[in-house]
Amino acid sequence: MPSSATPDTDAPAASPDNGPVSHPRAGEPFLLVLLVVLSVVGAVIGIDLVAKLGISANTAVVGALIAMLIGRIPLGMLRRMRSVHRQNLAQSAISAATFAAANALLTSAAIPYVFGREDLVWPMLAGSFLGLLIDAWVLYRSFGSRLLPAEAAWPPGVAAAETIKAGDKGGKRAAVLAGGTVAGLVGTFFSLPLSAAGVAFLGNIWALLMFGVGLGLREFGPDLFGTDLGAGYVPHGVMIGAGIVALGQAVTVLARRRPHGGGTRDERTGRENGPAGEEDGDGATRPAQGALVDEAALRRTLLRGYALFTAGAVVLALVGGLLGGMSVPALVGWVLFAALAALVHELIVGLAAMQSGWFPSFAVTLIFLILGLVIGIPSVPLALLVGYVSATGPAFADMGYDLKAGWLLRRDHRPWDAFERAGRREQFRAALLGFAVALVVVAVLWQSYFHQKLIPPVAQVYADTVRHGLGDPGALRTMLLWALPGALIQLLGGTRRQMGVMLATGLLILTPHACLLVLAALAVRVVYRRVRGERADAELNLVGAGLIAGSSLGDSAQIVKAE
Repeated sequence: MPSSATPDTDAPAASPDNGPVSHPRAGEPFLLVLLVVLSVVGAVIGIDLVAKLGISANTAVVGALIAMLIGRIPLGMLRRMRSVHRQNLAQSAISAATFAAANALLTSAAIPYVFGREDLVWPMLAGSFLGLLIDAWVLYRSFGSRLLPAEAAWPPGVAAAETIKAGDKGGKRAAVLAGGTVAGLVGTFFSLPLSAAGVAFLGNIWALLMFGVGLGLREFGPDLFGTDLGAGYVPHGVMIGAGIVALGQAVTVLARRRPHGGGTRDERTGRENGPAGEEDGDGATRPAQGALVDEAALRRTLLRGYALFTAGAVVLALVGGLLGGMSVPALVGWVLFAALAALVHELIVGLAAMQSGWFPSFAVTLIFLILGLVIGIPSVPLALLVGYVSATGPAFADMGYDLKAGWLLRRDHRPWDAFERAGRREQFRAALLGFAVALVVVAVLWQSYFHQKLIPPVAQVYADTVRHGLGDPGALRTMLLWALPGALIQLLGGTRRQMGVMLATGLLILTPHACLLVLAALAVRVVYRRVRGERADAELNLVGAGLIAGSSLGDSAQIVKAE
C-alpha cells in the first residue's frame, strides 16, 4: 500500500485501502501537454460537426479511451496515465473543449454574423466566453447540492466513469462494456440513436418515462392526432410552465433547512443514503455528498452567479456598442434581463441534463428570445442577448457529467472529503484549460467556416427569428395555454423527477425511433431488475455506458464523413 507521501497510485480508485494519497494535478507537465492536445482535438471535432451537420459529439469517452491507451504504452513516463484520476482529467478537458467550442462559442459568434453584423462577432465571442466561464463556475460550486445532487442520474457521466473503470479492471466488466460500445457504434451507421436506450438504463425512471412520452408525441403526433405537436410553439409553452414551476421548486430547496446530519436520496434508485459517516450496509462508510455543498453555500453561489452574469452583460454591452444606442434605463433593464435569462437558462438546462442526458438549450434560449421580442428589445441588443444566453447551459450540463464521473471514481477513496474536493478542483482546472483552447481554436477558424457558409443551424434560427419576429400573432397565446399542463405535470412530479421539463424536452426533439428505444429500454430495465434484484443496476450501468460510448464514437467519426 502506498504511503501518504506518494504522489499517485496505480491501484483502482475504488480500493478502500488506498490511503491519504494526493489527487493528480492538471498542471503536471506531461499531463498538461496531453490535456492541451486532447482539447485541440475536441474543439476541432466540435466546431466541425456543429457547423457541417448541426450535431454535437460527447467526446468525454473518446478522451478517456485515448488516455487509457496511452497508459498501456510500455514507457515509464506514460505509465502514470494508468491512473483513473488522470484519465478523468483527460476526459474532462476534451469534453469541455468540445462543448465550449461548438455549443457556446461558435454558435454564439454566428448569430451576429448571420444577422449581418460581422463587426459584432468579436464582441460576441468575448461576451460568450465570459458567460461560459461563469456558467462553469456556478456548476462547479453547486454540484453536490440538493438542487444538483451528485447522486442524481447524470447519465453521460456514469458512462464515462464506467468506461474508465472497465478499462482499469478489465475482465467481465470490460467485455460487457465493449459489447455495448460495439452495438452503439453499429447503431450510428443505421441512424439508430442507441444512446437513447443507454440513457434509459442509467437515468431516473419517471423522468425518462415522460421524456419517452414527449418523444413519442412529437414523432407520432401527426399520425395519431393529425397535428405536429412540435410545431406552433406547443413544446415551448410546456417548457415555460414546467420551467416556472422548476424555478419555484429550486427556490423551495434553497429556502429549506436540512436537519444536521441528514442523509441524501439516490436519484436513480429512490433510496435514502445514510448521513455522513454512516455505514451503508456493506461495511463501507459512505459520506453524504451534502457535506460538501449545503443550502447556504448554494444560495451564495447562485447570488454570486447572478452578480457575475450581470457584470458579464455589462462588458458585452460596452464592447458591443450598446451604450450609445440605448437609453440608460433601457440598458439597465437589458443587463438585468440578460443576467436573469443566463442564470435561469443554465438551471433549467442543467436539471434536464441531470435526469436524461439531453439538454434543451435551443428551446430555452428561444423562449427568452421570444420574451425579448414581446418586451420590445431592439434587434441588435436582442441578437447579443440571445448569443450571451445560448453560451450558458451546455457547459453547465457537460461539467455536471464530468464531475459525476469523477465523483464515481473518487467516492470510495479514504479519506474521502479532502480527496473529493481536490479532485473536483483539478477537474475544474482541466475544464478551464479546455475552454481556453476552445477560444483559441474558434478565434482562429470562425472566419474560414463562416465565409464558407458553414453556420450552426440553431444560430441561423436565432438570427432569422430576431430579424423577422414571431411571424405568428397567436404564438404567445399558444405558449401561455400549453404552459398550464407543463406546470401541472412538473408540480406533480416534484423536484427529483423533473417530469414537466422532461416532457417538454421530448416534445422538442424529433429523432426517429428514439421514443421506442427509450420506452423499450425502460421496460427491459424494470423486468430485468425484478429478475436480478440489486445486481441488475450495476450490470445495466455497463450496458448503458457502452451504448452511449459507442454512439459518441460514431458521432465523432462523422467528422470524416462530413469532409
